[in-house]
Amino acid sequence: MPHPVYIGLGSNLQDPASQIEQSFQTLDQLSQTRLVKHSRLYSSKPLGPQDQPDFVNAVCLIETELDPQTLLAALQEIEHNQGRIKKRRWGERNIDLDILLYADQKLQTQTLTIPHPEIAQRDFVLLPLAEITPGLLIPELGPVEDLISQLETTFVIPLALERQS
Repeated sequence: MPHPVYIGLGSNLQDPASQIEQSFQTLDQLSQTRLVKHSRLYSSKPLGPQDQPDFVNAVCLIETELDPQTLLAALQEIEHNQGRIKKRRWGERNIDLDILLYADQKLQTQTLTIPHPEIAQRDFVLLPLAEITPGLLIPELGPVEDLISQLETTFVIPLALERQS
């Protein structure tokens, strides 16, 4: 039986909006997986070093029969195929794909923590999550809208609708 999984996407190199769109298509083609829906694209300031371009971010909901570790490996392969090279922590990248939520599971291994450990502090994740699934409950944290209301500030801006598919 397929599991609902939320994926966070981010890019700030090599036509970031196209990188995100390409990832949506690739996710929909993954074995035992289908793309259910995705948010619009958002622009956000870099979380880490400020000497890099702004990011384009989105969130998508997939349904998959892949287990979390297999899905993580598939996401890392997508990143690799789209030319991701990690130069520095929180630095620029062609594409970044993060498992935010995997059904209602909690998981902590050396390579994967679900829910994503920084989910409550990331406006560029919370706003798109609320867009595609209003009232979404984040395990042990509560409704996504409550987490948004606790943000001190946000630098996330929806991008022009003409880029949306």
